[in-house]
Amino acid sequence: MKPLFNGRKVNLATLLTSLVSASVILTLLILTISSYHSSKNSLATTYLSLNYSKAEKMSHSVDSLFVSMRKNLEATVDFLEENEGMSDQEIQEHLDLLQTSSGYFNSLSWIDETGMFRAISPHSIGLKGEKITEGSAKEALDAKQPGLTTPYTGLSNRLIILMSQPIYSKDGTYRGMIGGTIFLQEQNVLNHLLGNDAVEQNGSYYYVVGPAGTLLFHPKSEKIGENVIENPVVRQLTQGKDGMELITNTEGIPMLAAYSNVSEAGWGIVQQTPYSFAEDLLVDQFLQVLKNLLLPSLLLLLFSIFIARKLAAPFTHLGNLVNGLAEGKSVSQPLKDNLMKPHWNREADILTKSVAIAFEILERNNQELTQSARTDALTGLPNRRKLEEVLDVWSSQNRHFSLLILDIDHFKSINDSFGHQMGDRALKGLAEALQTLIRNTDYCFRYGGEEFVLLLPDADRLAAYQVAEKIRKEVEQTLLVPGRTVTVSIGISEFPTQTESLEELFRLADTALYRSKDEGRNRISISSLNHRS
Repeated sequence: MKPLFNGRKVNLATLLTSLVSASVILTLLILTISSYHSSKNSLATTYLSLNYSKAEKMSHSVDSLFVSMRKNLEATVDFLEENEGMSDQEIQEHLDLLQTSSGYFNSLSWIDETGMFRAISPHSIGLKGEKITEGSAKEALDAKQPGLTTPYTGLSNRLIILMSQPIYSKDGTYRGMIGGTIFLQEQNVLNHLLGNDAVEQNGSYYYVVGPAGTLLFHPKSEKIGENVIENPVVRQLTQGKDGMELITNTEGIPMLAAYSNVSEAGWGIVQQTPYSFAEDLLVDQFLQVLKNLLLPSLLLLLFSIFIARKLAAPFTHLGNLVNGLAEGKSVSQPLKDNLMKPHWNREADILTKSVAIAFEILERNNQELTQSARTDALTGLPNRRKLEEVLDVWSSQNRHFSLLILDIDHFKSINDSFGHQMGDRALKGLAEALQTLIRNTDYCFRYGGEEFVLLLPDADRLAAYQVAEKIRKEVEQTLLVPGRTVTVSIGISEFPTQTESLEELFRLADTALYRSKDEGRNRISISSLNHRS
């Protein structure tokens, strides 16, 4: 009679060795993959939040610029209306003076009610005496009210936008308009505001689009004037929406994009980071983690194989554990405790404890990665993600606290004059100073760029003002940049006395901050809203 099985048999030692090896490798693989995906989502969310903060701040800056430009035109019109008897030559000289002194516009012109250029600065444009009969400039003239055109090609064959302000005689007769133009493809006020830090080392950059989706500013100047309405975030902006999302741009590149509207002009600003940068950063982090785990894992595996030849029972337990992980089940505390229980057999006892240590190492590394996603790499302070977690807890508890938004004055000029390395040193020095000036119960966060946020629990606005004043004086006296005094502006709001909405709380503090900026910087402003929203 033939034997039932003719093939070579697998002995128990080999089988147990294979099981232990598979158990350790699969455990490491499953936990690593799970941790990778969790950290990947966390990192993407962090960069989206940072980009939204930058886009929102830049939109405020552009908004403020257009308010100033509009006021400049209004002041010019008021002067000309008060001095109605000025000759064309006198008006020309006045426009020349304004155009060179203000720096807002590439050109300033007076177009009379018939569409003729009566005066234009600079003279080199050569349009004096020319007449407009159609197009965006003619529509602005006929509208007889303040306006801002979409980009168009003017008589000088330049791609421009026109800001217009109507001018009337004292008897109410329409005399035409004063127009200020920005040449989009030449040096202009937008270039000075936006151009210096448009592209960051990690590939992040921002661009500006008009109401119809036309590029008004882009790091690649050749793209200015191109219509990008097919971009998903540009379509959102043209509908007046703000937000952040993972998109694929018109060049087919995945981007972590955030966008914010410029309300004064109807424009939109998009700040985006290549998704590949976040992926590369995460891969680098995990390669480092795996590198650190390689030797312990190898030693653990070799030791486990040795023990596998001696015992069989513990391997069944480990196999069941891996099967549970493969099914998506988490490692429960009782199961961890069971691994740490003493075993009657010395070899089995060492093996189970070794596996438990491996779990602990992986979980600790996972916690470190999670912590790094909540910490600002430059200053070591908690970042915006951590701030949102604290605010969510405090608001759910209806806890009384004050919020301070702090911004370094003229920080861009520090980077321009001394370089970004000195700017980074100033940020780290400020972070260190802030931590020495607040209580142990207070929180200090880096909100983004040169902006910091402080949370003072159980402190009203007056108490917060005293802390802010101490900070302001200390920073002014601290040599953050060699040979230069660095100052800060601060805005304060209070929860829930002023509002129970966190969004409104930030808006109130941000408005107070901009009031400090507008009133000369190196100041503290308390939000003036005294009732709950």
